[in-house]
Amino acid sequence: MKRSLSLKIKMMVLILPSVFLMYSCQNPTQKMEMQLKDFIASYEARVKPLQKSVNLASWNATISGKDEDYKKSEDLQNQLVKVYADRDAFARLKKIKESGAVKDTLLKRELDVLYLTYLGAQVDTAKLSEVIRMQTEIEKIFNTNRTEVNGKKLTDNDVEEFLKTSTNSEELKLTWNSSKLVGDKVADKIRALVKKRNEIAKELGFKSYHEMSLKLSEQDPQEIEKLFDELDNLTRDAFTRLKSEMDDYFAVRYKIKKEELMPWHYQNRFFQEAPRIYSVDLDKFYKSQDVVKLTRDFYNGIDLSIDNVLAHSDLYEKPGKYQHAYCTDIDNEGDVRVLCNVRNNSDWMGTMLHECGHAAYDKYISMDLPFALRNPAHTFTTEAIAMIMGRFARHPQWIKDMTGISEDETQKIAEDCHKSLRLEQLVFSRWAQVMYRFEKSMYENPDQDLNQLWWNLIEKYQLLKKPEGRNAPDWATKIHIATVPCYYHNYLLGELLASQLYFYIAKNVVKTEDVKSLDFVGRPEVGKYLKEKVFVPGARYFWNDMIQQATGEKLTPKYYALQFVK
Repeated sequence: MKRSLSLKIKMMVLILPSVFLMYSCQNPTQKMEMQLKDFIASYEARVKPLQKSVNLASWNATISGKDEDYKKSEDLQNQLVKVYADRDAFARLKKIKESGAVKDTLLKRELDVLYLTYLGAQVDTAKLSEVIRMQTEIEKIFNTNRTEVNGKKLTDNDVEEFLKTSTNSEELKLTWNSSKLVGDKVADKIRALVKKRNEIAKELGFKSYHEMSLKLSEQDPQEIEKLFDELDNLTRDAFTRLKSEMDDYFAVRYKIKKEELMPWHYQNRFFQEAPRIYSVDLDKFYKSQDVVKLTRDFYNGIDLSIDNVLAHSDLYEKPGKYQHAYCTDIDNEGDVRVLCNVRNNSDWMGTMLHECGHAAYDKYISMDLPFALRNPAHTFTTEAIAMIMGRFARHPQWIKDMTGISEDETQKIAEDCHKSLRLEQLVFSRWAQVMYRFEKSMYENPDQDLNQLWWNLIEKYQLLKKPEGRNAPDWATKIHIATVPCYYHNYLLGELLASQLYFYIAKNVVKTEDVKSLDFVGRPEVGKYLKEKVFVPGARYFWNDMIQQATGEKLTPKYYALQFVK
């Protein structure tokens, strides 16, 4: 025993100088890259299991609506926040980044992504925990809230269906007003949450939480504002003409004068979706179909199988369940899930195609990438894929190819389908202006009259009339403002990229001049292109670099304008 011990000591004596020599002879790049690799190994060991637990807990809470599930989700989120709030870890990252010595492109990209992630948490963890607590409380109120009309409790699906189908103005007004009552429950809580988010942002050196959110997601606030101004100018006249057409239709439908039309007449709580003003009834094509099966078959046909995703998803209504839809990547290792509240109609057909677009993106990101880069290039690039796919629910050729309607029926609905899709885009574009500008202004000054700000923007961008004497926190009834803050502009950026990708695929992948009729059905080459150029790279590249590599151009609104405005 003594002999072997002394031998080990001697060996250590021999080894240690060589180890020291190895590190001391490294140049700055080798030294910093080695330090970064060590940091990443430690980061992954801590974050991988915790991130999975956080996402699973959040998933379970949104399905059950139970207090104990929300509490578990909140507690785990706090644990994850503490990892990113580690001051010593951030100091190591900052030193490595500021050295400028990391040259390996993949390592440098991982460094940039991790640095921004850690930067957003470099405040007192008690403040971060308080934000999580406040947000979870608000989310729980929304998820368990049901609109009550004449003693009957309605889900969001029920409310939307009633607003679409009723022609009784008084009943529409009552239902619309009732759906807004949740705002009274959460408005003060949201305003307090906004101030707490701002407090954190300012402590980190940002003017507001809105500015911080954009910059930490690698977006330039000035460029985003410039783009939204451009889109406002681009869509204003076309939308104004369509709004007049809608008003003509609704005046007849409700047997009232155009000037008497109010927000509850536009078939949606927020006028964020296209009302049904054209003769085509898309719901009838899906009423006898299985929306989930159509989704599965479509994705299989383009070589983007999502069978395993659907097997782990939760797709139908339940008491207490989150009433909207989302996709989540549980572990960045293949466990991707979708939550929906499916009914067999055109809206949910579009939603299923949309959410499974997110799912396909997440599923096919390369597992060879480092853990921190197994995400979409940007949140709006995955929105773009979801939007390309979601649009097909209104596409006449897609409906024909997937549901088997006749050629005569396809031709009969073609024009109205295309007009409906154009209307959908322009209506949503103006709604996105409201959301983007409201949140920007709200975070700049949360103490202003937010009720009035909300309606000023609605009147300007959506051309809706504020109900006389109304002074209610209608802004607080949009769940995204509380739970997905400063995100909505990404939906519109996603629409721009969706059109850019769609035109590129038509010309260079499918090689067709008939862009209008292209529906991707049975086109495995489309899936191959998306996997290779968009999905597999994950977050390996800065988002605009990925877009340029995939389409030959950086993000541009010209294809969106070509498809829906001109």
